[in-house]
Amino acid sequence: MSSAPARDNTINNPVIPGFHPDPSICRAGEDYYLACSSFEYYPGVPIFHSRDLVHWTQIGNALDRPSQLSLPPDSTSSGGLYAPTLRHHDGRFWLVITNVSGDGNLLFTATDPAGPWSDPVRLPGVHGIDPDLAWDDEGNCWCTVAGVSQIRIDPHTGETFGEPRRLWSGASGAKAPEAPHLYRIGEYWYLLIAEGGTERCHGVSIARSHTPNGPFEPCPTNPILTHRGTDHPIQNTGHGDLVQGPDSSWWMVFLGVRPRGGTPGWHVLGRETFLAPVTWTDGWPVVGEVSTAMAPPPWPLQEPAPVPARDDFELSELAPNWISLRSRPVENCMTKERSGWLSLRARGASLDDSEVVFVGRRQQHLSCRARALVDPAEGRGGLALRLDEQHHYEIEATDSEVRVIARIGPLRSVVASHPGTGAPVVLRIEAAVTRQVTDARQGPDTVSLGVEDADGAFLELAALDGRYLSTEVAGGFTGRVIGLYAAEGTVHFDWFDYEPLEN
Repeated sequence: MSSAPARDNTINNPVIPGFHPDPSICRAGEDYYLACSSFEYYPGVPIFHSRDLVHWTQIGNALDRPSQLSLPPDSTSSGGLYAPTLRHHDGRFWLVITNVSGDGNLLFTATDPAGPWSDPVRLPGVHGIDPDLAWDDEGNCWCTVAGVSQIRIDPHTGETFGEPRRLWSGASGAKAPEAPHLYRIGEYWYLLIAEGGTERCHGVSIARSHTPNGPFEPCPTNPILTHRGTDHPIQNTGHGDLVQGPDSSWWMVFLGVRPRGGTPGWHVLGRETFLAPVTWTDGWPVVGEVSTAMAPPPWPLQEPAPVPARDDFELSELAPNWISLRSRPVENCMTKERSGWLSLRARGASLDDSEVVFVGRRQQHLSCRARALVDPAEGRGGLALRLDEQHHYEIEATDSEVRVIARIGPLRSVVASHPGTGAPVVLRIEAAVTRQVTDARQGPDTVSLGVEDADGAFLELAALDGRYLSTEVAGGFTGRVIGLYAAEGTVHFDWFDYEPLEN
């Protein structure tokens, strides 16, 4: 999903809204490509393309087949795939990432970033998360990981050489030095890292050396990006990556969140991808103003690619923005069993189950509406707003009943019900952002769940506090995903649509 141009010659930030954390970017000619973490969702690692750094189109997922991505059924939410690095080198695209749910560090290559990507080259000698790749003038490939340490590897075989070498790990006493990226820029090698933890104290710092192995000299104005201790509307800023434009300008993509409501502020969309300009002073990068409405780059903006709000499930394959939990067996997710319908065959009994059959898309707007036409005659299922197995709201249909279910931590409750008619029914979920905070405990939004009648009128069955589906309550690293599921038998979905509402 790309952002649309705002008024008065500004652009909307985040440039990739919704749960798209840990961005890594590279440029090939006039084209930019970007990858994000995907955690427990399958297919893994969404890949985006842009020509102006502002409007991004998802062109695929790098890990889209079982031979590339193994996520065991019992792997935890916020496990799975962490922090990719995407690079273009020697005519190929390189992607390195950590699967914390079992496979460790993995390296993939492609000639076309839209895919197909190779099967993984395993890196058993690389220990640590957030791997980075950089090549020196002699052709050596250096892999740097959170901590921060570095080892030379053969990227074709996964072989390592020597022992890991400890590098600069950021400010003294700062926790979680991670997300390292190493660059050769001019006469220096620069080591960019995140530190302070990915919560409110997150930040980006940098050091430089005359060799890729150090010793590294820290920037005297570190951190070069942070919003810690401020009331800025964008918080948790960190995990950055640098890219140079064709006009020699420099830019940084990084993650941030948009908390809403009272204290402590709750963010529900996950960590999103933001953009900021970068200038250089005395050989050090200076990150420009970070804003939700920023000045565009100094080149013509491309027309944003339309993202269909509605999917009628008429194609044999699902669009790349659809994601599932841990796997997507073809026998459980079908577009050919009933022509023009998505058919989901249940495997888990509810969204509490890690093996539930679920097909969703990221919530990308603070206020939005999702609707689906569901035929539950052969089973039980519906429309859900999910953060993890212990935090979700859903409106579920059988041929005799429609009910709203809330799971909040250890508590699970049917909060409302309505008679079914035995016919297909339109289910609807709306998120409406809190406009005015009158209580420090007031949540970020209200989630309304209900059904539509034949004339499209909305019958609200429940209105629930959105803070219970936030990272500050649930923990973890992901954001809300809204979509379709089956909990018993086979459930058919004729269409699904998603639209932003005015904030």
